Amino acid sequence: MRQLRHRRLTAVLAVATLLLTAAPSTAASAAARPDRQPGYHRVGYFTQWGIYGRAFTIKKLDASGAASRLTHLNYAFGNVSEDGRCYVDGGPGEGDAWADYQRPVSADESVDGVADAPGQALNGNFGQLAKLKAKHPGLKVLISLGGWSWSTYFSNAARTDASRKAFVASCIDLYLKGNLPGAPGAAAGVFDGVDLDWEWPNWDGEPGNVIRPQDRENFTKLLAEFRRQLDAYGRTTRAHHPLTAFLPANPATMDAGYEGRKIFKYLDFATVQGYDFHGGWEAVANQQSALRVPAGSPDNPDFSVEVAIDGWIDRGAPRGKLVLGIPYYGRGWTGVTGGGTGLFQPATGPAPATFEAGYEDYKNLKTLAGNGYTVHRDLRAGHAWLFDGTTFWTYDDPAVVLQKTLYIRRAGLAGAMVWSLDGDDDNATLTRTIDLGLTTR
Repeated sequence: MRQLRHRRLTAVLAVATLLLTAAPSTAASAAARPDRQPGYHRVGYFTQWGIYGRAFTIKKLDASGAASRLTHLNYAFGNVSEDGRCYVDGGPGEGDAWADYQRPVSADESVDGVADAPGQALNGNFGQLAKLKAKHPGLKVLISLGGWSWSTYFSNAARTDASRKAFVASCIDLYLKGNLPGAPGAAAGVFDGVDLDWEWPNWDGEPGNVIRPQDRENFTKLLAEFRRQLDAYGRTTRAHHPLTAFLPANPATMDAGYEGRKIFKYLDFATVQGYDFHGGWEAVANQQSALRVPAGSPDNPDFSVEVAIDGWIDRGAPRGKLVLGIPYYGRGWTGVTGGGTGLFQPATGPAPATFEAGYEDYKNLKTLAGNGYTVHRDLRAGHAWLFDGTTFWTYDDPAVVLQKTLYIRRAGLAGAMVWSLDGDDDNATLTRTIDLGLTTR
């Protein structure tokens, strides 16, 4: 019976993958397709910096068909100042106001085909987000605050009742009310809500982050203040303004930084890290996003999607507010020895890649299959990898993504989140796979 179920799953995944990759979409067909109605959440992160090296513009979300298959778009990232305020800055490492709202967008890169006019109040990504929302009125756009690099001063912002009130007010003023520096109200209506990406309360993140033991309870209080002020603002706009948060996969981090059940009182939903379980910072080639801990794993305990989701459920999280994070990139190692499929074998370091050693977009990894690399799968554990005898890449292809959507449905979760949309190919293959797996038929 187990072998029969295994064969059926293999067949379903194979057929679905063939359907998703056989026929590329056109901009016309993508634009004509009606937006999905909210059911399962489909959340995608758009990276501010993706417009540069990856040349991934907001227009591509529309042309590829991705936008019509998302319910929420998280813009990464907004920064937090040392004195606990939301702010934008063009200073190196502090922000990119040019990309956010100053860059004049050409007609070729514009969602509606109209170039930004000289001197208009809103340009750049924010202006294009406004056009994308006009075309896809069901899409909710959230400003995601923090991230790995900009969580440095979250603890300062959350420290006291006064600091929390001031921080939340500054974020609503800047992003929801759209009061950009020198252009009051210019970005009003671009953002519908806030995503908190504090990495991590009372736990090590990027070196230099401010960390306090009180972060755990202060995170809950910060959520409560966001909910209070967002609801008050919503009474003036006659709209609900969503509040979400990105949560870790590590059970130890969960315990150190979060009050389990309490935080979900204030959140519309939370996205759970489903990736970065292992990477080139380690000396053994491994999985970075497996659904379950693979047999033979050298680490005990180990990380997996199931470990992360079960960890939050065990701590009181409602299933219906958990959204599973799925990576649109892979982690890689080179100098892999020991033979076999490369899995769990020693490596000399991170694999060479386009932008960052050990990190490569799905759209580039998919071209390796058959070009010197063999695709390997563990259907029980729910992960795949590429190996050429020396270099190893662990990644999510359409078959793995579809398997994860089946898990989301079976586990009663709220949907899927992706980091990040610029890793997908021009046909939005992975986003289409999520849509296929989560659409009720």
